[in-house]
Amino acid sequence: MARRVDTLMRVDTADSGSYLLAVEAQGKPDPDKLNSWTYYLAYLYAEYKLPPVLLVVCQDKPTASWAAQPIRIGLPAHTSIAVFPLVLGPENLPTIIDPDEAAEDLALAVFSALAHANDPALPAILEALATALANIGGETAQDWAEYTEIGLGNTQSRAFWRHLMTLRPSRFPGSGTLIEETRIEGRAEGRAEDILRILDLRAIDIPESARERVNGCTDLELLGTWFDRALTVTTAEELFAAEA
Repeated sequence: MARRVDTLMRVDTADSGSYLLAVEAQGKPDPDKLNSWTYYLAYLYAEYKLPPVLLVVCQDKPTASWAAQPIRIGLPAHTSIAVFPLVLGPENLPTIIDPDEAAEDLALAVFSALAHANDPALPAILEALATALANIGGETAQDWAEYTEIGLGNTQSRAFWRHLMTLRPSRFPGSGTLIEETRIEGRAEGRAEDILRILDLRAIDIPESARERVNGCTDLELLGTWFDRALTVTTAEELFAAEA
């Protein structure tokens, strides 16, 4: 079993010392996770000598209710180990669609976005979060942006999030540098992957010529146009209709 969780953070407080925050994104109940979570916490405590806290972010109420149940290991008459997960889900997190409100508490805004990943308002939630991160900038914003992308999983929502991030490159450090140029190339590749992924998820057949055209494009604006079309086209060729 791998000794890892989805995300591990060290939190240093002014009054209560330091602790480890182990964050798990849970899309559905999984009995095997109960053993994994217990193992993770025991290993983290033994390895780092800091108290670990398990935070589980769920996208629906049934999964959140399942994850919130205490995990008890031992005999019926004696519990040797007990785990009490902290659970966040759509029932106990607000939807945040105001960039100013998101900027006031980035962690809350990010967890809210992940918990409401199945909410019809998710595009507005992600727009607000992306604006807040761009306005704040710096490494903290970049870290939260990356965590959001990972937490959204391999979905159209993740592709949309990556699209939002490419619309705001100048608000993050490095603009105009060689590093930024390299990042632009990476964003072009990532957006091309997102376009093809959306077509795959929508069961749209992709001829090899279309796949090569998308992968070979480095124009972020054009790729953005193709990305928007990928959400509604019925054939891959319709991506390029205006360029034909």
